[in-house]
Amino acid sequence: MGTLKIISASERAKQRNGVKALIVGQAGIGKTSLLKTLDPETTLFMDLEAGDLALGNEFPVDQVSPGTWQECRDLAVFLAGPDPQAAKKDVYGEDHYEHALKEYGETDLGKYETYFLDSLTVASRICLRWAQQQPESVNAKGVPDMRSAYGLLGREMIRFVTQLQSARSKNVIFVCLLQEMTDEFKRVTYGYQLEGGKSKQEIPGIVDEVITMCVQGKDANNAGYRAFVTDPMNREGFPAKDRSGRLDPMEQPDLGLLIKKVLSSPGDGTPITSEEIPF
Repeated sequence: MGTLKIISASERAKQRNGVKALIVGQAGIGKTSLLKTLDPETTLFMDLEAGDLALGNEFPVDQVSPGTWQECRDLAVFLAGPDPQAAKKDVYGEDHYEHALKEYGETDLGKYETYFLDSLTVASRICLRWAQQQPESVNAKGVPDMRSAYGLLGREMIRFVTQLQSARSKNVIFVCLLQEMTDEFKRVTYGYQLEGGKSKQEIPGIVDEVITMCVQGKDANNAGYRAFVTDPMNREGFPAKDRSGRLDPMEQPDLGLLIKKVLSSPGDGTPITSEEIPF
C-alpha cells in the first residue's frame, strides 16, 4: 500500500505551477494573434481552426493540428502524461500514453513552457461529430439519440480539458469564441460558444483564469482599444474570473505579461493603469 506524501510549504513554494487560462472573445478580436506576445521558442501552438494565417510565416512557433477527436485525445495524453486515476487500458491511461508516444515520436516537451489551444469552440464541434457516431448515441431502434450524444460530448470535453490542464508545470491557454445572446426584453448576456450545456457550465470552473478579450472605451485618438477584462463584476457582464487575485480589473492584451503577473509573488507586479492600456 502506498504512503500519502505530505508536501511541505517550502517544497510547494519551489514547485512551478503554470497558469491555466481560458481566453474568450468575439471572432476577429485578435485571440490567435496573442501568440505573438509569447516566446515562440517555448510555446506549442495546438491549431484546431487552421487559423495560423493570423500569425504569418515570420512567427516561428511549433505547431500541431489535430483534426479528429481521437487525435485530440492522443495529443492531450501525450502533452500531460497518463492520468493516474485512469485504468491502464482506459482513455488517458498508461496504454493510451504509450500509443501517443509512438504517434508523436521523439518530441522534446521539456522545451515548452506554454501550450496554446485554438480553439475549444472547434474542439467541441469535433467532439460532437465523434459522439454522434458512437454506439451509445443510437437507441435500440437504430435512431440517433441526440440526448445521449450531448451527454457523451459533455463528459468527453470535461475530461479533455482536465487532462490538458493537469500538465502542472506548463501554462495551458484555451481560446474560445464569445457568445452574445439577446433575450425577449432585448437584454444582452454573454457566454461561451461551445457545443453542449455541460461544457459551458463546467469547463470555466476547471481553469484558474477566465478572461474576456474585448474592445473598451476610447483612447486619446477617440478610438476603442483592446483589453483583457478579468473582473467577474464588470459592468458589461463578460465572462471573467481571477483565481490568483493579482490581476487588475482590466489588463493589457498581452499573454506574456499576464502570465508573469499571475505567477509573480504578491507585490512584485507593477499595476497597469487605464491610461497605459490603450495602444
